[in-house]
Amino acid sequence: MDKPSRTTDDYLEDVRAQVPLYDQLQDAAVAAIPFAPETVLELGIGTGRTSAKLLERFPDAKITGIDADPDMIYRARDLVDDVSLGRMEDPLPDGPWDLVISVLSVHRINDEQKQALFRRVRQHSKSFVLGDFVALETGEGETQVDGTAYPETAQGLAEWSGGEIAWQGDDLVVVAADYR
Repeated sequence: MDKPSRTTDDYLEDVRAQVPLYDQLQDAAVAAIPFAPETVLELGIGTGRTSAKLLERFPDAKITGIDADPDMIYRARDLVDDVSLGRMEDPLPDGPWDLVISVLSVHRINDEQKQALFRRVRQHSKSFVLGDFVALETGEGETQVDGTAYPETAQGLAEWSGGEIAWQGDDLVVVAADYR
């Protein structure tokens, strides 16, 4: 696999420009993890930023990551050993998982796909943490994403996932579900 032309730092700078509360979202997602997980599946692992923060808090966690972008897989391999090309619409990798986590990825799938994903997550994991941008009743927030996006309301994501809103800032939310 060829090395991506842009650095991880370049990518992170772009994300922070598009998502002004990016660092707070990352911190809130990791803070919302309900117990020390041994096995973790990260959906949309990207550069591995969420996994890095998770490992700071839970250094013994074993993380498996999937992403649909080969460049992201390349970047995440520096941090996580088990990372592969995959889509959230596909069956989840073999579990069971103590935790499934996804930050800034689920907005890329439509409502029907989100609901199906959340059902699969609930069947194969003990907990779920979702950090993403949401639709606001008052209009647009500060987050700007490239490409197609299907934001749902924070309450809708919480209901569909069987979780609760753990944090919200502008048009970003963290939903946490403990299925134990």
